[in-house]
Formats: sequence, C-alpha cells, structure tokens
Amino acid sequence: MQMFKVFALMTGLTVLLVAAGGYFGGSTGAMIFFGIALVMNVGSYWFSDRVVLKMYGARVIERSDAPELYEMVERLARRAQLPMPTVAIAPKQQPNAFATGRNPEHGVVCFTQGILQSLDRDELEGVTAHELAHIKHRHMLVGTVAATMAGAITMLATVARWGAIFAGGRDGDRNPIAILAMSIVAPLAAVLVQMAISRQNEFQADRTAAEIVGSPQGLASALRRLDSTAKQIPMEVNPAGAHLAIANPFSGRGGVSKLFSTHPPMDERIERLLAR
Repeated sequence: MQMFKVFALMTGLTVLLVAAGGYFGGSTGAMIFFGIALVMNVGSYWFSDRVVLKMYGARVIERSDAPELYEMVERLARRAQLPMPTVAIAPKQQPNAFATGRNPEHGVVCFTQGILQSLDRDELEGVTAHELAHIKHRHMLVGTVAATMAGAITMLATVARWGAIFAGGRDGDRNPIAILAMSIVAPLAAVLVQMAISRQNEFQADRTAAEIVGSPQGLASALRRLDSTAKQIPMEVNPAGAHLAIANPFSGRGGVSKLFSTHPPMDERIERLLAR
C-alpha cells in the first residue's frame, strides 16, 4: 500500500508539472517540466535521507559515540525484524525524533539532543520503536515524496500568480482571475494531502511501536512530555521536513497554523494508544 501511495504521488507530480508546462509553454514547456518532474522524483527517492538530515543539521553517529543509545536502537530493530538503521543526532534542544530513508535497508533514526536529555529509558524506547515503525511501514518515503509534491505545487502556484500579475489581461486565452484563484487553492490542496498522509501514519506507527516494545505506556508517557516541551522550546526547521518528526516542531505556534498541522492532536494519539 505504501509503495502504491509513492507511485501515485510521483505520477501525480509528473502529470501536474507536465500539464503546467504545456499550459504555460506549449510542447516545449511540457518537455522541460517533464524533465523537472523526473529530477524531483529521482531525487526524492534516492537522496531523501541526506536532505532531511541536512534540514535538521544532524550528524550520523557510530556505536562508540553513544553506546547505550546505539545498543537500544539495535535491540529494538531486531524485535521489529528490521536491519540496523543509521543513527543520527541533531543539535536541537527541543525534544523530538524522526525517521527517514527510502526503504528499511537505508533507514535512518534521528534524535535531537533535547530528547536524549529529557526522556527516561522507557520513554526513549517507546519513541525509538515509533520511528522504527515508520521504517517498517515505509512511511518515510511516502512523507518525503508528499513533501516534494507539496513544494512543487506551491512553486507552480507562485509562478502562476506572478504570471497573472504581470500578464494582466493581455492574453485572451487565459483568464488571470482563474490563474490567481488556482494559485491560492493549489498550495492549500497540497498541504491537505500532506497532512492527511502524515496523520494516518502517526496513528499506525504508535500502534506498531507498542507491539515492538510490548507496552504502550512508555510511548504514551513520552508523547505527553513531548507535547508539553514542544510548546516551551522552539525549533527552527524547514517546514517541508516538520511532518516527519514524532511531535509537531511548531506546536507552540498558535493561530491558523494549528488548523493545518500535519500531526494529529496529541491527546487523541495517547487515547488511541492506551485503548489498544
């Protein structure tokens, strides 16, 4: 199912870019945008882990750098029947964690410095199992491709908006008002797609994490603590990679942004987790 989602998103991205290229530049524009779509799809598949780690300023560690953490990840990966993932640490004070990589053989689990200092062993095991669950279900690739698609739609909407502004009504074949409307609606649709995928993935990863550890209590306790600290400790990160984190890095921000959070409400996650 996850690979089908990836294929659907990549196909949708390609069709969207080719259609936009054809609309703005005819057959030549369609071919150029097809090339752009191909580069985006290949890049999002092969280099997603490097891009996300760079977003968070994370560095890959070896066993000798953090023996206890490395051993815990290794032990839980065996329980989840997964290859040992790459382990990384991001120099961020907000307690958080995420998984990335194109498949289980190239999985990466990253912890912020803040989460390693804030959680006890049971809580950290729950968080680690949650990230391993994302790897097991191949959520990381889906999320990365969805982010690429959202970024591409937003880019096209920006091009359309500025094109309508500068072209005005000179081009009788194209309605500038319709283009402006599309430029507003398209980014909203992209965010909604990304949000829906990410939210359902979080619920599934929570359930699988409890199965890997053998109890939901550690993860539930960690989620409560992460929800509280995320509101107190800000974290600067590219919004394109925010949905990969176990707790919304921007949860401390109020206003309209809460309506478009890529994470489900923490209370709901905890309730579902403990009800299993």
